[in-house]
Amino acid sequence: MNLIIDAGNTFVKTAVFQDDMLQDKKVFKKEEFSENFKKIREKFPKIVQAVISSVASNDSSILSEVKKFYPLLEIDQNIRLPFVNDYATPATLGKDRIALIAAATRSFPGKNVLVIDAGTCITYDLKTSGEVYKGGSISPGMEMRFNAVHKFTAKLPLVKPKPEVALIGDSTENSILSGIINGIRMELQGFIAAYEAEFEDLTVIFTGGDSLFLSIPSKNSIFANSNFLLEGLNFILEFNRTQ
Repeated sequence: MNLIIDAGNTFVKTAVFQDDMLQDKKVFKKEEFSENFKKIREKFPKIVQAVISSVASNDSSILSEVKKFYPLLEIDQNIRLPFVNDYATPATLGKDRIALIAAATRSFPGKNVLVIDAGTCITYDLKTSGEVYKGGSISPGMEMRFNAVHKFTAKLPLVKPKPEVALIGDSTENSILSGIINGIRMELQGFIAAYEAEFEDLTVIFTGGDSLFLSIPSKNSIFANSNFLLEGLNFILEFNRTQ
């Protein structure tokens, strides 16, 4: 049984896997880690190893606490990966992008896969049918765009997103909603179409916290999976244990 830890700047996501099956998932504030970690240990006494992906440099207390109980694999650019990394600057490749491509390798071997993660930024990452990671794109995420429109203008309000928006905004608020939400949707459609034109039988994975707001026309080759990053971390942990 594996413990998966994805530590962001403010929140921590944890998951417990038995083989490839997700048994438990939690999201909580970073300062609540100790109490939640204790609950996880008590609920799942058969956990034998853990993996952590951390974006912050000040997570040493979390690392040291987990190491008291389990062997801990830390995601970095030096770990063994189940794919060939063709990124020109591997030392700068985000840990979340590494995990997403690992999940694509596990779930869709021998396939061209585009993974779109709609979070703080929107990332596009391509794995080829030969299990080679080629790179992708990074663009501003939804919240970042709403904040930018408000911050860098004198009078435009800070608008909260909602999933249903009209094409034509009949107020300033609705015009901002249309511009940002529909703009991102059109960006997504454009990227997918461009990748589909270049890579045969492309499979698209759509994940991330904002994916519910940014639903795009469904095709057989487009899959939504909110746990894709956690599945990738679990696969990397298993891959490193068996090598």
